[in-house]
Amino acid sequence: MTPIKNKNLKKLNGGFRNLLKLAAATLIFSVTALVQADINGFTIENAIIPQDEILSGGPSKDGIPALFDPKFISAKDAHYLDSSDRVIGIKFDGIAKAYPINILNWHEVVNDEINNTFFAVTFCPLCGTGMVFSSEVPGHQLTFGVSGLLYNSDVLLYDKNTNSLWSQILSKSVAGLMVNTNLELLPSVHTSWNDWLTNNPETLVLSRDTGYSRNYGRDPYSAIAPQRDSIFQPQVTPRKQNRFIRKRLSLD
Repeated sequence: MTPIKNKNLKKLNGGFRNLLKLAAATLIFSVTALVQADINGFTIENAIIPQDEILSGGPSKDGIPALFDPKFISAKDAHYLDSSDRVIGIKFDGIAKAYPINILNWHEVVNDEINNTFFAVTFCPLCGTGMVFSSEVPGHQLTFGVSGLLYNSDVLLYDKNTNSLWSQILSKSVAGLMVNTNLELLPSVHTSWNDWLTNNPETLVLSRDTGYSRNYGRDPYSAIAPQRDSIFQPQVTPRKQNRFIRKRLSLD
């Protein structure tokens, strides 16, 4: 057997060390990519929005519990509502329902139906957006929960059917099996209780009997509202950023 010369041995050792470094770097990159592609239990590797702009809002998945099979009371029994309290109102097939913001602040999503029209009432306390979506998409009747994640300071919903993430403001799935699937936006009104009741005296009202122990008379975001800056800064183009007074509520 021909002995390996020291010079060749050094080359082999150097090449082996470089190979180990490359393997280690590849492993670190793969683990980092895996961590970045999974947040709060959601896979975002196929996200159509920047992954680094998908942020944790603090709560875990379902840490803010969505409502299912909600209970309703008549308007005359809704003694806890003041005339200036805000509600999201909907009306289908002659049936009107009001969803008080002081309940939505604690749950953000109410899965509901009227005469077999299934929909989700959604509300983001951080940006004040209330939107109602049909739960029907091609091939699925979805039920929604709260992911605990945010995009542009707005809530990311998820569906319990496929665990896909949905942007409320974009009205579409932004990651997961349902990515790029659009939600149908349904007519709704974000207004005062007095205004809604005046126009819909027969309205039903979401009951505080939700199955959860929450102080619905307290706004959990009251300390945030007076602050000029947002906790999670939205991405705003310079052309648009001065069109509205920052964080001013408008029900017009």
